[in-house]
Amino acid sequence: MPPLEVWEKVLINADAVQKDVHGYIPCTQCHGGQNVDDKTAAHEGLVRDPSADALTACGSCHKNIAPYQEYSLHYNLAGYDTVLYQRSMPENHPVIEEGQSYHCNDCHATCGQCHISQPTSVGGGLVNGHTFTRTPSMSRQCTACHGSRVKNEYTGAHEGIPADVHLRQARMTCTDCHTGDDMHGTDYVLTGEIPQHRYDGAQAPACEDCHRDDIAIGQGNEYHDAHGTEVLSCQVCHSTTYINCTDCHLQQSDEGVPFYRLEHEELAFTIGRNPLRNSQRPYRYVPVRHVPTFPDLFAFYGEDVLSNFDALPTWTYATPHNIQLRTPQTESCESCHGNDDYFLTPDKVPEEFRAANAAVIVPFAPPLPERYEYRPGQETAPAGSTDPLDAPPVDPLDAPPGS
Repeated sequence: MPPLEVWEKVLINADAVQKDVHGYIPCTQCHGGQNVDDKTAAHEGLVRDPSADALTACGSCHKNIAPYQEYSLHYNLAGYDTVLYQRSMPENHPVIEEGQSYHCNDCHATCGQCHISQPTSVGGGLVNGHTFTRTPSMSRQCTACHGSRVKNEYTGAHEGIPADVHLRQARMTCTDCHTGDDMHGTDYVLTGEIPQHRYDGAQAPACEDCHRDDIAIGQGNEYHDAHGTEVLSCQVCHSTTYINCTDCHLQQSDEGVPFYRLEHEELAFTIGRNPLRNSQRPYRYVPVRHVPTFPDLFAFYGEDVLSNFDALPTWTYATPHNIQLRTPQTESCESCHGNDDYFLTPDKVPEEFRAANAAVIVPFAPPLPERYEYRPGQETAPAGSTDPLDAPPVDPLDAPPGS
């Protein structure tokens, strides 16, 4: 998405504003400043984004939405805090907060950055002359922030990898699946639980929301019948290659401008153990994506900030936005069974990160049931088992290389 010209960022569409109900509100009521003819004096005390305080700016009219902004993961940094704090110690949390204030806050949206302007992280600017738009633009707002992963996966930007079937065949946008309740934080009202991570609570959206009959056992799909509903997440079979990033460095230039640098990224599809297994996500196997964290992520801001780094895996639960009916995994049973290429086996994890990833590493690819046997050095499989995860716990370092 090309950046807006300077004049495009500030030009008000007077005709549209007059037709918008918000046009009855004086500019100074939200933005401050002075209602005078002198440009310099008019902009004194100007508030660029009043909706950063949604309750004050929007709450008088939007009483069913504005009070819950603080619970929205799109506004707060609770998702980041949840994982970063676990990798750290309480005495280092202020350093993490400092780093986040430079590198994360601009990506966490206010009301205005979804309904009036582009997000600050891509330079801001009015989308349609200050007209309030009920449904955010997928290209100008949603994927302005969610670009490198979601946009490129969903739109098929990676060479040789088709766009998500929901875009190709149904032209679905982000808001067709991700509801206003989810974005606004009002899900908290419905569930009574304040989300601390994007995978908290029930799956929303879930494939079953639209495909319940297709997924149900006994509907004639032999693959669904064979795997049941708790062995694989849908994405294990119906997602394809996605971006994995490693070793992100948060830094500032000599002029104090924050930036980040990635050491490495690659396209891959990887299946691992489910690190979030619970009643809402009961699957044994899920796609796992390497996230860009590493021990020196906050080295610019302090020493040994992530002192408890091994508390969480660097390969995490993933729900890629590149769903396909047919994928390389669905070509045959042998595509996955007995094929270590798709699985996060120990040889794919550097030795210094194996302790952190013990919960997601798969000792070896599950063989077909009729060929099932455990590898040398492992205990005998339980009677009738066809899953290496049924074996007694085994140190991943003991698994044969490449197995």
